[in-house]
Amino acid sequence: MIGLGKWACTVNTMFFSGEVKIKVFDDNGKYGFEFDMPEIKVPDIDIKSIEEDDDTIYAVAQTSLLPGKDVELTITFDGDTFDGFLKIPFLGKVKFKDGHRIEE
Repeated sequence: MIGLGKWACTVNTMFFSGEVKIKVFDDNGKYGFEFDMPEIKVPDIDIKSIEEDDDTIYAVAQTSLLPGKDVELTITFDGDTFDGFLKIPFLGKVKFKDGHRIEE
């Protein structure tokens, strides 16, 4: 499994601008993700599929906020930094900026 640990990055959307924390963890042999955004309750996330390709994770998930719609996540890790984005229906592509590790 790649990218395990706690990470932080900056995002800018029409609904939220600021730092987002992402926890990537081993959930009994499957990837688990937790997102933390100040002053925003992050909805439940259900991972539908996930693939690894070298240092990149590709995931498709659904959330109670957008029932029946797929949210795509791409994260590429490079040591203690990462780049990536979410592709969210009706919102488009949300880039992760200045991604960095904050905890192993």
